Amino acid sequence: MAFSAPVAEQNFVLKHIVGIDALAQHARFADATPDMVQAIVEGIGAFAEGEFAPLNRIGDTVGARLINGKVVMPEGFVAAYKSYVANGWGSINAPAEFGGQGLPFSMATVALDSLGGANMAFALCPILSVGAIEAINHHGTDRQKELFLPKLSTGEYSGTMNLTEPQAGSDVGALKSTATPRGDGTYQIKGTKIYISFGDHDMAENIVHLVLARTPDGPAGTKGISLFLVPKYQVDADGSIGKANDIKVVSIEHKMGINASPTCVLAFGEEGECIGELIGPEFGGMRAMFTMMNNARLNVGLQGVQIAEAATQKAIWFARERVQSAKASGPSRESVAIVEHPDVRRMLMRMKAGTQAIRALLYLASSYVDRATLGEAGAQEMVDLLTPLAKTYGTDMGSEIASLGIQVHGGMGFVEETGAAQYYRDIRIAAIYEGTNGIQAADLVGRKLAMQGGDVIRNHLAAISADAAEHSGLSALAAATADLTEYMLAADVDDRLAGSYAYTNMMAVATSGWLMLKQLRAAQTDIANGDTSAFLRSKVAACRYYLDVMVPEAIAYKGTAMAGAELLYALDAEELAA
Repeated sequence: MAFSAPVAEQNFVLKHIVGIDALAQHARFADATPDMVQAIVEGIGAFAEGEFAPLNRIGDTVGARLINGKVVMPEGFVAAYKSYVANGWGSINAPAEFGGQGLPFSMATVALDSLGGANMAFALCPILSVGAIEAINHHGTDRQKELFLPKLSTGEYSGTMNLTEPQAGSDVGALKSTATPRGDGTYQIKGTKIYISFGDHDMAENIVHLVLARTPDGPAGTKGISLFLVPKYQVDADGSIGKANDIKVVSIEHKMGINASPTCVLAFGEEGECIGELIGPEFGGMRAMFTMMNNARLNVGLQGVQIAEAATQKAIWFARERVQSAKASGPSRESVAIVEHPDVRRMLMRMKAGTQAIRALLYLASSYVDRATLGEAGAQEMVDLLTPLAKTYGTDMGSEIASLGIQVHGGMGFVEETGAAQYYRDIRIAAIYEGTNGIQAADLVGRKLAMQGGDVIRNHLAAISADAAEHSGLSALAAATADLTEYMLAADVDDRLAGSYAYTNMMAVATSGWLMLKQLRAAQTDIANGDTSAFLRSKVAACRYYLDVMVPEAIAYKGTAMAGAELLYALDAEELAA
């Protein structure tokens, strides 16, 4: 079964959730004409199907390999990446002044949606480059922008971010990498970084590492951290590639999934010759890195959409092909395709509806990124609110849908040759990296809940309630979430954190349900106007299933979120192990 880019679905969500036509009314995004949007959606879909999708299996079975100190990608990857560069797919949202197309971030989201659905591990490389472009564009010097952004925009260079160290996982403030001034405005970088996705590979001319490190006498914790641009190969003033920087690939991890994404341990400056440049002010590293991380968190949430789409397509195909047992209510005892059995239908509808819900959530977040770029009042607050929802719910639902895909396949799903298991193995990391989903939930009930004294969330839920009066289940969920918000605002820190994950999911389902209601109305309107396409009938069914079955489930999160922390600490650490 070949992957098929969800072009009709993407166009529908761009129109009714993103509001791409309204974005194109602004001079900044005037090039996002209907013809351009259609060309990108169809073009990247065809490219993903033809170039990335055929490499998904070899990427999983062969994977990236470390040979003589260098990472070698599986056969076909280098050629496909060069085709990606040549066709300009990496430049969609890149700044126009540095060779990019300057189109909305929403359109780059569509591109990554198709690429990652075809091959999630491969699409990780462009995701990281998008984040590097953001960080350099916002915090770099004019010289750094002119030297690095044009080639990062095309994909001739790729980017990474280097935070994690062996002794410092999510606690970034514990990092020990150093940056010592060399007297000429550059710094000598020294230290070890782990879990660096695409930390080395043979597809791009150069790799631009963004590295967090400490300068001498910097204060302890995150306040003493600065960000440095450290290329794999030094770049001369005229833009030509110079000598290799002192960066060693110590190893690549042997992982559960995303085997075509080389996850590297990198040693910087073992020979004392690793040269980096400061990005942004000294001690401003976390602010600069969060520009990249917040972008990446949305794109990691999008990985849940990518895998959900691919797993759903495969499961539906298998369910239509696999013949087993008679239908309980059927007129005969003759075996039928398993797609006819109610429990298989339950799983397939949950997969289909869940995929559409998280796509709408991620696309909505991307639209607010664009609106924040345009300076729209309140848009940045919505990006801040939606990011932990999109990252957490997107990746959790992607994992659930991949697991359901295995279940639909039955025993064959547990056999690697069918390919169903790869989706689950690939997506499982997404709830962990770029800030675990628990950290996202803590961020929601910490910094995001406190925005404007809670009014950002109150206003968001009020908008949902006002628009959802016709749907009792969604109205009830919005009201319950609003009540829970007030509890969270008044709760002490342990109780708030204990309920943070349930609260995040409740908020995400309420928001996603609202978006599915919007799509339901739009589809019903189109049908009433004479469009009786299979796509619209499918859209109506998926929206109804999400609203009538999945939204009511989320009410139960309220009790979980209000249970408090006492039970979590009923046992001390020693008793917990008994």
